[in-house]
Amino acid sequence: MEYRFLGGSGLKVSVLSFGTATFGGGNDFFAAWGNTQAEDASRLIDICLDAGINLFDTADVYSQGLSEGIFGKAIQGKRDRLLISTKGTFTFGAGPNNQGSSRYRLIRQVESSLSRMNTDYIDLYHMHGFDGVTPVEETLRALDDLVQSGKIRYIAASNFSGWHLMKSLAISDRYGWNRYIAHQVYYSLVNREYEWELMPLAIDQKVGALVWSPLAAGRLGGKYSRTNPKPAESRVAQGGSPVPDEVINQERWFRIVEVLNEISGSTGKTVAEIAINWVLSRPTISSIIIGARNEEQLLRNIDSAGWNLDEEHIKKLEEASYAEPIYPYWHQRQNLTLNPLPPGIDS
Repeated sequence: MEYRFLGGSGLKVSVLSFGTATFGGGNDFFAAWGNTQAEDASRLIDICLDAGINLFDTADVYSQGLSEGIFGKAIQGKRDRLLISTKGTFTFGAGPNNQGSSRYRLIRQVESSLSRMNTDYIDLYHMHGFDGVTPVEETLRALDDLVQSGKIRYIAASNFSGWHLMKSLAISDRYGWNRYIAHQVYYSLVNREYEWELMPLAIDQKVGALVWSPLAAGRLGGKYSRTNPKPAESRVAQGGSPVPDEVINQERWFRIVEVLNEISGSTGKTVAEIAINWVLSRPTISSIIIGARNEEQLLRNIDSAGWNLDEEHIKKLEEASYAEPIYPYWHQRQNLTLNPLPPGIDS
């Protein structure tokens, strides 16, 4: 297993990390992902550890705490062998302070997550989304205090826009507080908007990317194509997808799948392995979060690392997946001497 530094920190993470959103199945949305319980979860975690995966990602809202609880049971006796990543911010529980990133709520959510996972500290704690009503200074000071107390080791963001992340980093720098070392983002061949602003920002500010849904919620898993559309009982069709149909250009998706199938035929790698490996080759990527309902899926996903696509295959995939950027990015790309693209990003 390859390990990379997480952003500008000294923390090394495996290029593949394991996501536990399939643990619990506590409501209709997450039940469409999976319903893994503690015994099976323990076995999946053992497979990951044996393969060299050291980072495991969860969140308080995954099945409203069930995922964290099952994960906590599954890692008993293994805590010193792994890194825990979890998240807060979104709606959890009842009452007027049941969402957001206020000091009051962050401290409560961190303590609750620690209790559910039966651990003394969280290695990486994310703001699951940007809270636009709580002062950023309040959020970052609370996170810094949690780091100083030893309850959190590092802090990260998730699903931020460029200005959200840059404002947060600037405030941390101004006051000498801990800064976000990572940004958990959606990035796949089907949707490459991460490259327009967030990737250049991450290069400039040394923020590592943790990628969720590199297969575009299963659309690049090898099952679906122009001639084999997704069935009505699929997770995507049932509404259990974090990537909605509205953000998918269907013609580009089919074109990408055709190229993936072509490369699969010449390399012997599966469509999913190729799609994940392409993301691994991109700038700023520290780790890709893979999920699995069972051992077979997990082992297939683990095979996505440890090899490299050749330049010809990468070029074909980038041509098939290219999308014209929105303003102001298309305007900036008319002046590449003033706004050079990061290495590895096509024009």
